[in-house]
Amino acid sequence: MFQTAFQSNAFQNNAFQIVTSPTPTLVGGDDASWTEDDLKRLRKLSAKIAERQRQLEQSVKDAKAERKQAFKDLIDPVAKVKKAKVQSKQEVKADIPLAKTQDLQRSISYLERQRDNILEAVAYRHQQYLIQEQLQVMEAQRQEELDDESALLLLI
Repeated sequence: MFQTAFQSNAFQNNAFQIVTSPTPTLVGGDDASWTEDDLKRLRKLSAKIAERQRQLEQSVKDAKAERKQAFKDLIDPVAKVKKAKVQSKQEVKADIPLAKTQDLQRSISYLERQRDNILEAVAYRHQQYLIQEQLQVMEAQRQEELDDESALLLLI
């Protein structure tokens, strides 16, 4: 027993192997640990956001065209059918957003919040993975120190 303790390779620095769990497949940017479910949800949300953005742009374009037509009708009412009665002054309201536009904007902001929540969850999961990895390294170092102490006590 004492012979093995005093050999040149008895106390090696790498005698204890640090066993860590297999690293998850890193997919995506910033070395984030993405799961397939996260990627699918993110793609669906991005597609929905893009579709709602297109609908919002079309809605704004239609609203501008309607407003422009309303101005034309106020300026040149002769183009339409002449009316016999005298009409009161009409006003075109400039900045009243349509209900459809407001709904689309709310929908887009809701989807963007969901996307941000997914990104935040992935970042938290990645941080948790790093902390667990660090804890495993620290535990291995602690075990190594305990084994060194016990070996020294046996020598004494």
